[in-house]
Amino acid sequence: MWIRGVVGVVLVAIGGVWVAQGTGAMSGSMMSGHSQYALLGAVAILAGLALLGWAWRLRGRGGPRER
Repeated sequence: MWIRGVVGVVLVAIGGVWVAQGTGAMSGSMMSGHSQYALLGAVAILAGLALLGWAWRLRGRGGPRER
């Protein structure tokens, strides 16, 4: 359960950087100013939020018991 949360947070953070680079708000790499990276970043953010929501729902139900 916690692995989904960690991966979700990482995807949201990486997606945020990709969106910033793709829109030109953050410069300094080959990704800067290329809109396809902004789109990929948005997809990564959505996937990360989905994983976070999944982990949160499992935790609310008690989730699988870990040893």
